[in-house]
Amino acid sequence: MDRTRRLRANASLRSMIRENHIRKEELIYPVFAVEGKGLCNPVDSMPGICQYSIDRLPEELDRVLEAGVSAILLFGVPEHKDEIGSGAYDEHGIVQKAIRFIKSDERYRHLIVIADVCLCEYTSHGHCGLVKDGIILNDETLPLLARTAVSYAGAGADVIAPSDMMDKRVEAIRTALDENGFTQIPIMAYSAKFASAFYGPFRDAAHSAPGFGDRKTYQMDPANGREAMREVEQDILEGADIIIAKPAIGYMDIIRDIDRTFNIPIAAYNVSGEYAMVKAAAANGWIDEKKIVMEIMTGLKRAGAKMIITYHALDVARWIKEEK
Repeated sequence: MDRTRRLRANASLRSMIRENHIRKEELIYPVFAVEGKGLCNPVDSMPGICQYSIDRLPEELDRVLEAGVSAILLFGVPEHKDEIGSGAYDEHGIVQKAIRFIKSDERYRHLIVIADVCLCEYTSHGHCGLVKDGIILNDETLPLLARTAVSYAGAGADVIAPSDMMDKRVEAIRTALDENGFTQIPIMAYSAKFASAFYGPFRDAAHSAPGFGDRKTYQMDPANGREAMREVEQDILEGADIIIAKPAIGYMDIIRDIDRTFNIPIAAYNVSGEYAMVKAAAANGWIDEKKIVMEIMTGLKRAGAKMIITYHALDVARWIKEEK
């Protein structure tokens, strides 16, 4: 008689037949660099997350190394903003300076630095592209995104991650990278990025909330799953090497569909709102934080994610280490 419970009898058996495992090598930890000195600015809506000035960035990077996490997703918070987001492609911009610092220090140079490419943190209006008469311009934005990507690669970034959701930006970035001698730099494209309410806390961290309207004309409608497959296919054809699905928890079906449709690595972005909800519930004693987080991570791997971008990364890596 078939009895599936036989293989659940004890922890060793359960571990032996476990289908999905979380590995610290697959975790990516978001880091926020901010202009100034001596700064560690806590993000109130994201407990445990801070913005760091470059002189204090080692505090965060040391924790990353101690946890055994090998990759960070780098965001910049500039001192000044303008209508054309010039801080994004300024050779002396905050991200460029942070990358150079990391890559010039023997302790950190082996970290994989994934540089997020977008204009929203750098524009005075807070949108991810240039704006004219209240319209977010697509094609006019592409050269600035490409220029930003080349600037980050020149500073030493290992991976370029365009998050803007402009059409054809992967092609523009790939072409620009290749023409400037960065043919070896992979593109991790935010291809299935939805216009989600889960991004609120991140906008506190990156100071990137739109000054008017919303981002629904370029980020995807949460109701559309098949459309996400079109977005992913386009980005792969344009040169994407890794695909990001964002958010993660409410979009596991999207991750699964990408995994079943395309032969390409998928990174699930466990976003700020998802993180904040877990932290708030845990702080109130309503949930067991470790068990909940590890179940979420397992669910994302089961759905098909190869990598997980998460603000929980350092905790998850530590928990994995403790269990060995």
